Amino acid sequence: MAFSTQDNDEVLSEINVTPLVDVMLVLLVVFIVTAPLLTNAIPINLPKTEAVAPIEQKDPVVVSIDDKGKVYINKDEIQPDLLEVSLQDAKAKNPDVRVQLQADNGVSYGEVAKLMASIEKAGITKLAVITAK
Repeated sequence: MAFSTQDNDEVLSEINVTPLVDVMLVLLVVFIVTAPLLTNAIPINLPKTEAVAPIEQKDPVVVSIDDKGKVYINKDEIQPDLLEVSLQDAKAKNPDVRVQLQADNGVSYGEVAKLMASIEKAGITKLAVITAK
């Protein structure tokens, strides 16, 4: 839109910013509405097995399960029902006990989850899952 003044013959041109502001407000509303819909994923920190090495520690308790479902504590076979009691005894001796869990590749996830639940029920909070490179 051009304006002219009576004193001067020059044409004054200005940009009308009202339509620009309207468009920007509509875009802002669209982003405000769609942003919560884009963040529906559950944040999970997945471990990277290539660069992970077991931390050197004093006498960790190693819980292992082989492909036949036999459970071992530090290479001694144990009944799965007695795992929780054995780990409670280890925690009574050392309150800062650390457990390393090793599972064969052929073991089902359900069996590993049962072992992890037994470890948690024993009151142990420091658990490392050992994987191969």
